[in-house]
Amino acid sequence: MLRRIFSPPLPPLPPLSPMPPLPPLPPLPRLPRRRAEWMNLAVPLLLIVALLVLAAFGQILGGPFERTVIEAMIRVILVMGLAIFIGNSGIVSFGHTGFMLVAAYAAAWLTMPPMMKSLALPGLPPFLAEAEYGFLTSLVASSLLAGVVGLVVGLILMRLSGIAASIASFAFLAMMYAIYANWDRVTGATSSIVGIPTYSTVWNSSLLAGLAILVAYFYGRSRFGLALRATRDEPHAAAASGISLYWQRVLAFILSSFICGIAGVSYAHFLGVLNPGAFYLDLTFIALSMLVIGGRSSLCGGVVGVIALSGFIQILRWGEQGVSWGQTTLHLPNGVQEIVIGIIMVLSLIFRPQGLIAHDPVWGQKKLPPKAKHGR
Repeated sequence: MLRRIFSPPLPPLPPLSPMPPLPPLPPLPRLPRRRAEWMNLAVPLLLIVALLVLAAFGQILGGPFERTVIEAMIRVILVMGLAIFIGNSGIVSFGHTGFMLVAAYAAAWLTMPPMMKSLALPGLPPFLAEAEYGFLTSLVASSLLAGVVGLVVGLILMRLSGIAASIASFAFLAMMYAIYANWDRVTGATSSIVGIPTYSTVWNSSLLAGLAILVAYFYGRSRFGLALRATRDEPHAAAASGISLYWQRVLAFILSSFICGIAGVSYAHFLGVLNPGAFYLDLTFIALSMLVIGGRSSLCGGVVGVIALSGFIQILRWGEQGVSWGQTTLHLPNGVQEIVIGIIMVLSLIFRPQGLIAHDPVWGQKKLPPKAKHGR
């Protein structure tokens, strides 16, 4: 023990040689920011050009093909409205066709001749019963009304998340259908109201579809769209960063309801006849199918889903009406289009859960360089 205490101390260790500094990583090659933004803007612009080309074909061919193109353009507007909310928040909403219903009937109230309104809708207030406005006034006022309804509904429903929010949105759709299907003196109830001017053409429908694409694109690129996607992907980190999940969802809900209102006005002026059943389960199912099959997080996917399924639906309609083959006429059973679309949707969710196009192409950033090897 004494030997261990009084033994001489160990010699100090020699100083360590300093480690050579690591070479800096090469900078990530990027295009200039402004040029990259313009290149990314090419995606919605190319989609708009494609829709205009399709509109030109519809104008040239005319007849049923032109009506199919107009209906497809209106569905593009509706799907872009759904994509603004569903694609960025991750919450599936079944109630957005309710905003189409609100805007469509508001457009009918504003544009029908007063004589027709006095006969079909005797319960309208005088400022609506005696008014007859044009398409632009109807479009703006009715879409704003849909946005206001979206504000009221969003303030209530956006406190919920997940499946609870989805079920609550379906409850909103059911309530709107019940109101409009029974308010006979104002909406005509389940009886169709006629006499709505058919202002929707292949060109103004395609321009409104292009406007909806641009709104969805710029919202997704804005700080509000980025904040909402942050609450979807990392809700706790987003809350720690000061992002309000509630208000970001409310903002997206209002904007999407406004876009769906544009679709409702266009649809009313396309059909010329309104019935609450046209905005209920069938349209909801078809719109969600187009969004899911095409891609919830992609503008390209939404447009591709609309165009592909619209063409497919029209072929099935012709099959249900009957196809002549020699001296025989072949008919598909009624309702086969819903069955086939349901099968396609299930297969898409199994094999392509992100849709046909999961993400839009992004320019402005090249591939990452290989990792540099650092030696000591």
